[in-house]
Amino acid sequence: MNKEGNVIILGIESSCDETSAAICMDGKILSNVIASQDVHIKYGGVVPELASRAHMQHIVPVVEEAIKKASIQLEQIDGIAFTQSPGLIGSLLVGTSFAKSLAMSLGIPLIAVHHMQAHVLSNLIETPLPTFPFLCLTVSGGHTQIILCEEPLKMKILGETLDDAAGEAFDKSAKLLGLPYPGGPLIDQYAAAGDPTRFHFPEPQIDGLNFSFSGVKTSILYFLQKQLKEHPNFIQDNLHDLCASIQHSIIQILLHKLKKASMETNIKEICIAGGVSANKGLRRGLQEYADKYHWKIHVPSFEYCTDNAAMIAITGYYKFLKGEINHLNTSASARATWD
Repeated sequence: MNKEGNVIILGIESSCDETSAAICMDGKILSNVIASQDVHIKYGGVVPELASRAHMQHIVPVVEEAIKKASIQLEQIDGIAFTQSPGLIGSLLVGTSFAKSLAMSLGIPLIAVHHMQAHVLSNLIETPLPTFPFLCLTVSGGHTQIILCEEPLKMKILGETLDDAAGEAFDKSAKLLGLPYPGGPLIDQYAAAGDPTRFHFPEPQIDGLNFSFSGVKTSILYFLQKQLKEHPNFIQDNLHDLCASIQHSIIQILLHKLKKASMETNIKEICIAGGVSANKGLRRGLQEYADKYHWKIHVPSFEYCTDNAAMIAITGYYKFLKGEINHLNTSASARATWD
């Protein structure tokens, strides 16, 4: 704790292709700066080597901007939280190395944060805060999970994807439609003008609370192949309805499992998190379920859905309060678990 009696945490996020830094004071986010990497667009996906190089270029100016926007001094920072895992190892190493070096030079604690735990706690950034315990549907390009959160740092995975993540299903479906990378947001955009009931793609029957999206992706592939043989312009002529139908199918898989989890746990405090939680169709669908099943829902602002350092900083804040700090020999990990 600094001389003013506040707890100030610098958060650093570099798990994929977003370089981000944020300042959290006493659980409030004072700044959240994000530098995106457009270099990957022409390759149709994130190129790990290019991502790590871009992080090296961005991290110093991003951290300086976050400190400036928060109107604090570097010496006031009490701890540095950083994304330790999971993610692209080269990208993680940039953020990890920077965080360790800065923490050592300032003589302050280092706090390792799991990226998916931080996504859940993004729901604690803005008021009204959810009441514990709550369920969180965490959906991103690499993960799809239903998490029971009993306390800020006490979580349990109730269900997760057995194959593709929801975000991956969106992006791969977009690629089948010939849409450029990143395709998930484009499906959401085109779906707004389409009929979600025009085409039907079967929902996989998976026991329990786990997910599977590989079958949906395969169903879409075979459907398009068949239609294109008969109608070469089928995709162009039906793009909006295709996007709406694909989005509807993926969202219903997510919401059906979330409903099941709510019924099994008798918890009606529901949160969403992760990059796909920015999807407008998912947000509408969640609101419909909330109205029908009397859920109290919490949806982070768009800037806290995608990869950002604010969620790392808020997680670091709660870890700092509990004394969960790390040694300087802490290393990055591409696939570390936290449950």
